[in-house]
Amino acid sequence: MRHPYPLVLLLAGAFALAACNEQTSAPPSPANAATAGSGASVAPAFAASALLAAPTAGWLTSGGNLYNQRYSPLTEINKDTIAGVKAEWQVHLGSGLGPQHSGQGEPLVHDGVIYHVTGQNDVFALSVDTGEILWKYQPDLPTSGVVVCCGWAVRGLALGEGLVFVPRLDAHLLALDQKTGAVVWDVEVAKPEEGYSITGAPRYFDGRVYSGVAGGEYQTRGSMQAFDAGTGAHLWTFHTVPGPGEFGHDTWPADNDSWKYGGAPIWQTAAIDPELGQLYFSTGNASPDLNGSLRAGDNLFTVSIVALDAVTGAYRWHFQETRHDIWDYDASSPVVLFDVEKDGVLRKGLSQISKSGYLFILDRVTGAGLTPIIDTPVPQLAEQFTAATQPIPQGDTLINHCIDSPPEGWTLVNNGCTYTPFGREPVLYAPLSGSNWQPTAYDPRLGHLFLCATESIGGAVMQDWRPEQVGQQTGQMIYGGAFQLPRGTARHAYQIAVDVRTHDIVWKFESPVGCSTGATVTAGGLLLVGRSDARLHAFDSASGEALWSFQLDAPPVPSPVVFEHEGRQKILLFAGGSLFAGGGRSDSLWLLSLDGTKGEAQNVAAATPPPSITLDSDPAPLPPLALPDSAVDLLRGKEVYDTVCVACHGADGQGGHAEGGAIPPDSTLEAIFSKASRGSSKMPAFAAVYTAADLKSVASYVRESVLRPAARQLPR
Repeated sequence: MRHPYPLVLLLAGAFALAACNEQTSAPPSPANAATAGSGASVAPAFAASALLAAPTAGWLTSGGNLYNQRYSPLTEINKDTIAGVKAEWQVHLGSGLGPQHSGQGEPLVHDGVIYHVTGQNDVFALSVDTGEILWKYQPDLPTSGVVVCCGWAVRGLALGEGLVFVPRLDAHLLALDQKTGAVVWDVEVAKPEEGYSITGAPRYFDGRVYSGVAGGEYQTRGSMQAFDAGTGAHLWTFHTVPGPGEFGHDTWPADNDSWKYGGAPIWQTAAIDPELGQLYFSTGNASPDLNGSLRAGDNLFTVSIVALDAVTGAYRWHFQETRHDIWDYDASSPVVLFDVEKDGVLRKGLSQISKSGYLFILDRVTGAGLTPIIDTPVPQLAEQFTAATQPIPQGDTLINHCIDSPPEGWTLVNNGCTYTPFGREPVLYAPLSGSNWQPTAYDPRLGHLFLCATESIGGAVMQDWRPEQVGQQTGQMIYGGAFQLPRGTARHAYQIAVDVRTHDIVWKFESPVGCSTGATVTAGGLLLVGRSDARLHAFDSASGEALWSFQLDAPPVPSPVVFEHEGRQKILLFAGGSLFAGGGRSDSLWLLSLDGTKGEAQNVAAATPPPSITLDSDPAPLPPLALPDSAVDLLRGKEVYDTVCVACHGADGQGGHAEGGAIPPDSTLEAIFSKASRGSSKMPAFAAVYTAADLKSVASYVRESVLRPAARQLPR
């Protein structure tokens, strides 16, 4: 299937490379760096060759290697032997079970020890042999100290020089002693009360630790920062929204300060090419998400792939995937690097798939397309300052980028194709979210990239900001509009293999449970994917044929970790579930192998339908529950709302990062209390998590403060 837009002028260098001006932003004050403890035990740094190689005896870095490939060269567990895999052990960590937590952390393995972080930000070291917990670090972050858009999710750790580098959701970066878990240094990277956080695993390389700053929807300004691995001393900052005098600043308005709160958060772990000395990462959407009226211009470096000098942080090149984004099209899946022969020449490539559903395959030396990309005219809307053209990758299209027929009660504009603009009247477009944070996997033997992408219908409407909102980093989510999510529209998720040399689909099949988990590929011919049915699935990586599955107690959301211990291949999984994945929650690490003797889980966490599959109306509502005879505490209600409600419903109740998230403005107190208690087809029941008094307080907060704008001024 090819893209619906016509071919026009080939993008011959349009995204390549403005002249390198070697500029980097001024570093913050070193006063933010604090040390604790007596220092880590002395240990050599991991050599570049160890971090670059496909992992065998361990899983030393997020993504398996510096290229983020999530590829294992091990073959003991293969297409012929996978049927004999069982569990060696299962360990409950007792962490990350709160309703706001997501188990997205990818474990690391070194010298027979597993290192893992939960959505609660607790860090554990465990024995590979037995699953025994050797030490744990528990920061006990208060709810009031964490301001995040999409639930509590931390995607991994980093190892190096005898230290474990830990990202925290209160925007702190820590180093723990690898043997004891003691804090060695602690740096506040940004101010959490302004909406900053860290979700991506840090990257350790050559004595430095690299960390991106997140903070989508909070009028934050993203950045990539580097720190000395041994001391935590700040080395440099590259702001992903350039300031005055920096390359790209002219893509923001000259008549306002929208660049100061322009967005471009970094949700994932950077990749590194040691030979080129370059660091690569992708960025999120501009701020506010749905309103471009105050930020005329392309808005660099939002929704972009950026290459920096790994030592100095100097700009090398960028590629903007969506110019002047108003569709919330973050590039939140990690970039993947690869070396592949194309037309008889060995090329250094890079891939990234964004929420637009487009897969970009670039030359990582220059930033130009490795496969053709067409600079294509798109529809315009003056009040949104939409970009005249967008870069459209050619080759096989992974998902449908137009709407075949309108949902009931809707009239399509421009057939609802990707990049259809919207103004003050709701407009539908596709996809709503083609591919989100989930990591892809790459097989260097085949030259194939493995990913999951979703066809979905959504839309949005632009809304005015209130004057007191503009440029105020108050820790309140600001969309500048509202998502429109028609009922009764099906979503279709596809597992896909793509040849990176040609952008051709090798195989594709529809997934019955959506895209909410990462993948790993092995030299044994296996593609390993967890799903929201709480099973680990194995597919033939060459054909996509389903081979095997294993029942866990909750969905294994991060990519499986594959390594060898004492000469035997292991598969390590964290079955924690996710705020948006459905399928229940748990706190289990599982170790599987051909030596395992334990069968599938018998007590599977209570499943909830994945919210990403259908948007059918709820069944007939049950009679409202009687309100408890308890006093209302609006501050407690706000705390509960900010913890578990805001991710789906948004700060104003008009919808956040989940389908059907808008709260009807005429909802009664009893109706809100009943739905929060009982749940629905797309919402968990919170009666088992919070007391009736808490739920009455949150229902009152929704009525008095969320659905009534004039009353939303409670203290944080």
